[in-house]
Amino acid sequence: MARIDYSDPANYNDRTRELLGKNRNANIFRMMAHSPSYLSQYCRLGGAIRSRGELDPIVRELAITRTGILCEAPYEVVAHKRIGRGVGVTDEQNEALENWQAATCFNEVQRAALAFTDEIVKLPKPTDTTFKAIASKLTPGALVELQLSVGFYIMTSKFLETFAVDMQPVTEVVG
Repeated sequence: MARIDYSDPANYNDRTRELLGKNRNANIFRMMAHSPSYLSQYCRLGGAIRSRGELDPIVRELAITRTGILCEAPYEVVAHKRIGRGVGVTDEQNEALENWQAATCFNEVQRAALAFTDEIVKLPKPTDTTFKAIASKLTPGALVELQLSVGFYIMTSKFLETFAVDMQPVTEVVG
């Protein structure tokens, strides 16, 4: 159960109503709607991360889902396993993300991205070895996008857990 009440729809401005409608009134956005201006900017950056970059969407979704796992944010994990399936992440890959190092279903780029993700989440900064490994496989733009994606979803995961945002019914999960 959420730690504070979800925002009151009676207080929504037109932009907030529009954003919530586009996002199926998902609980994460209903909670975030307590701050309409932050909600708007959050959606803007989230939309850019998910649709405007050059980073391979499978790599992006593997990294985002792994971030949710490491941050212990089940809402995020469920949402991005679903989103990942929509861009080509296999069920085998989704299931292997808990222990990706032992799995054989990830290619060299995906493995380097997952190692980079683990270190972004767990360490103050990725090690030089890990950074060089992923930097040798991505363009500078895609590398920036990978780091910002992981950082954005650390924030998102922490938001979800801080407010104990309730899971969506399986058919409605977004995030």
